[in-house]
Amino acid sequence: MDRHADRFAVNCSILFTELPVLERPAAAKAAGFDAVEFWWPFAEPVPTRAQQDEFVAALDDAGVSLIGLNFFAGDMPSGDRGVVSWPGREEEVRDNAAVVAALGERTGCRAFNALYGKRVDGADADTQDKLALDNLTHVAAAVAEIGGTVLIEPVSGAAGYPLLTADDAVGVITALAERGTSNVGLLADLYHLHVNGDDVARAIGTHAGRIAHVQIADAPGRNEPGTGELDLGGYLDTIYGGGYTGWVGLEYKPSGASADSFGWFTR
Repeated sequence: MDRHADRFAVNCSILFTELPVLERPAAAKAAGFDAVEFWWPFAEPVPTRAQQDEFVAALDDAGVSLIGLNFFAGDMPSGDRGVVSWPGREEEVRDNAAVVAALGERTGCRAFNALYGKRVDGADADTQDKLALDNLTHVAAAVAEIGGTVLIEPVSGAAGYPLLTADDAVGVITALAERGTSNVGLLADLYHLHVNGDDVARAIGTHAGRIAHVQIADAPGRNEPGTGELDLGGYLDTIYGGGYTGWVGLEYKPSGASADSFGWFTR
């Protein structure tokens, strides 16, 4: 996969977690990378201006580009996987969207992952799905102001998360397009698709025009490429051959120290 090495970005929310958040961009740079991505790097949907400034400064000081950022997704360590379909959290979603857009404008980031959220006990699924479309329409409009794209991602390992396949995510993207919202694309995480039983090759071929971002990890284990069974190099060849020109996020759990987990490719 070294033929794609100049397009790899380190996900600093799953790699270099042995370091404080603000030290991870510099660690990625020291490992030879010029680009990073993050899940939402703050505890709250609306961090203080000082916290935002510190985050932007950490990127600038490290000399790396932020190429992907998640919207606030709830309490991820406790199992939350997004709030856009969660009744009663609309204000958080909308307040957070303004901060995300502001950070995107400051950093140059233009790809923003909106995790859909799990089914909520006592909430009707159709009601949640309608709410998700309303919230996604709002956040897409917020980042459209800076030329941003909202990413919709199938996710594995989260009971009650309804988007499991590329078809599931594209269904949401299509519904948004019918509302006139076009700055939304598929986040093709090849690990999640495989683990969920999706036909990864078919998904890539069928939805090539919808792919707006790519992330990789090997399976089983979600560790670095070469530790499992996925033909990640072959899949990436197909994705780039289909016209994709963007980044590939390294969203894997290192099997050892993060800095020692990049031996699977040469620069």
